[in-house]
Amino acid sequence: MWTVSALVVWSGEVPPSVTAAVLPGAAAAVRPLAVESRRLRSRLHKRAVHTVESWRFTIEQHATREQQVQYIVDGQAFTFSVPARDSAPTCAYTSCNGFSDYKKMKDIPQDPVWNKMHDNHVQRPYHLLLMGGDQIYSDAMWSTTALNDWAAAPNDKKLANKPITKSLQTEIDDFFFGNYLKVWAYPHVARMFATVPTVMMWDDHDIIDGWGSYPDKFQQSPVFKAIYNIARDYFLLFQQHSTTEADVPMRLPSQPGFTNAVRVGDYGLLVLDLRSERTPDTVMGDQSWQAAYAWLEAQKDCKHLLIMSSIPVVHPDFSTLEMLLCALPGQQELEDDLKDHWLSRTHQWERLRLIHRLQEWSQRTGGRVTILSGDVHVGAIGAIESSQKRHDGKPITIHQLTSSGIVHPPPPAMALFYLEHVGDKVEQLEGGITTSMYKFPGTAHRYIGARNYLSLEPDRMEDGRSRNRLWANWYVENEAQPYRQAILPLAE
Repeated sequence: MWTVSALVVWSGEVPPSVTAAVLPGAAAAVRPLAVESRRLRSRLHKRAVHTVESWRFTIEQHATREQQVQYIVDGQAFTFSVPARDSAPTCAYTSCNGFSDYKKMKDIPQDPVWNKMHDNHVQRPYHLLLMGGDQIYSDAMWSTTALNDWAAAPNDKKLANKPITKSLQTEIDDFFFGNYLKVWAYPHVARMFATVPTVMMWDDHDIIDGWGSYPDKFQQSPVFKAIYNIARDYFLLFQQHSTTEADVPMRLPSQPGFTNAVRVGDYGLLVLDLRSERTPDTVMGDQSWQAAYAWLEAQKDCKHLLIMSSIPVVHPDFSTLEMLLCALPGQQELEDDLKDHWLSRTHQWERLRLIHRLQEWSQRTGGRVTILSGDVHVGAIGAIESSQKRHDGKPITIHQLTSSGIVHPPPPAMALFYLEHVGDKVEQLEGGITTSMYKFPGTAHRYIGARNYLSLEPDRMEDGRSRNRLWANWYVENEAQPYRQAILPLAE
């Protein structure tokens, strides 16, 4: 079964009319679908009451054939594709849908890579749009609300344990609601959201830059707590089409965060929530890891497992630079970015445990593991390899595919030069495990220093069979041809 929800924001007294149906195939008639509506929230914004409502409907997947589903909102029709029951989904993956420096929005167009995605979607429809974090950027909040005064105050006043004022809380709430309305309504975003079901997981900019990596005295301050709670409510509303944790359909049980998972045919998708419980010393809490690993252990017949990790598991080691920045004044922003990463010295044990669990699952089941990541504003291919763990004589290799950002500009040329310089180093871990960055096939470089998105395209059927490869294609701004990497099955 394929269950989706359509989120509609409307104003006025009369709610929109929504219907849905499976369009006729080779030998079938139009099949209407039952639609369940849920009113999620109403609030005043810019002198008008806006109501957020979701319409949920379930499609029975065809055994062998892709289906087209059409839903109509007040006479406007939208269509999306549903894969056959046991087939692999075609997916797009993105991250970093905005600007850290909101002033750059006036000078840099936001739609080129989104438009490229849409053109490809028309040629070969995507079944899922995976979004790995920073779907919105909240950075402008610090200069466009009364938080500007709070940020400029001395630390003793910032951290005084005084309740946040009602007016500031309302202002923050209005900022997040308005930000989502604005970004979700951009034409290049809206037409993809309307025609491809999404799976989203938040990262720091969906809250504030560096959330979870600040000292505890800031994280526990009334202002930071208020920002997090409001950001969380709107993450639930706009990214999960829900208002409570229990409403999130794919969310794993017995955990405080939003880590979720789903099976689609022979593919599995495990989406890690690396923000809800983050501290300077912890990426994800024990209960959330236990929930993720319990789901993982139950996937015994999964041929390809996709792991969404907003922060790259494989990336150049900046720990020396991080230690230096801790001793230098005026480097707080860059230091926070480095502390966010898996290779930060405080997170390395947690990272190593994740790597071991993924390799052991792959060795035991013969299923391939691929990590999808973003955040770093470049495209890249990483690999985790083991000289000791094998399946049927084949070494276990976990690929990491990084795509970032679809809107955020790439790093400056000097930073890209540094990445290439340190990117050829092989990291040695315990137990014969190594990590490294691959060069893109047919090129001399390891990083795409331009805006991009990732297209995950399973082999098409040829002569009645598929070779079960997954083609990773990075589509890049101002480049006609994608960068390609084939991910081969571990077991035939």
